[in-house]
Amino acid sequence: MAVAARVLAQLRRDHRTVAMLIVLPALLVSLMWWMFTDSPMVFDRIGGPLLAVFPSIIMFVVTSVATLRERSTGTLSRLFTMPMGKLDFLLGYAVAFALIAVVQAVVVVSIALYALDLDIRGSAWQLGVVAVLDGVLGTALGLFASAFAATEFQAVQMMPAVMIPQLLLCGLLVPRDQLPAVLHAISDVLPLSYAVDAVTGVAQGNGFGAGAGADALVVIAFILAALGLGAATLRRRTA
Repeated sequence: MAVAARVLAQLRRDHRTVAMLIVLPALLVSLMWWMFTDSPMVFDRIGGPLLAVFPSIIMFVVTSVATLRERSTGTLSRLFTMPMGKLDFLLGYAVAFALIAVVQAVVVVSIALYALDLDIRGSAWQLGVVAVLDGVLGTALGLFASAFAATEFQAVQMMPAVMIPQLLLCGLLVPRDQLPAVLHAISDVLPLSYAVDAVTGVAQGNGFGAGAGADALVVIAFILAALGLGAATLRRRTA
């Protein structure tokens, strides 16, 4: 909790990062609505998945860079002189960004539903819960990926390597059941696929008790796995 409070205090002083985390997803969803303003059915189809994709990608970039900065400045080494383990550090970051994800989800879901008139059959609160999980998923993947970067530039480079293949195969562009067999099999082991499936399930009226709940549990499992692997591979300093 001390790590989480420290991260939130840093974010409170970094207005540009806060704007990127909270405002940018809503702006991107609004841009997509504007692009398809003459084809509202298209936006209704992809609007839900976008609520999974945009927060995950933005959280990934911010957390991977922030964690790498902690190592490169020696802050992480100093923190580990205290009675704190690697998992404590990652959980602190996860808790802090989970709180940010709640605000992010409330903003982007509210704008999508009430300003952009996104048509969904499920409950708005379930859509919000899934959007929070998707933001936390991006955070966990960013914390894990940062262990393999030596500079902030390399941390940013991780985004296309980790997230773009998931973006292509998650079902946003082509339904996963229409992918070639090999690509469909690959998509089955990618976390963003289940994030999109959960949002799509809620949007189609298949709530937590009718399919979306199982996908949400898989997303939670990926979050826990990413945090565990991140703790196992986290280095105190960059090479």
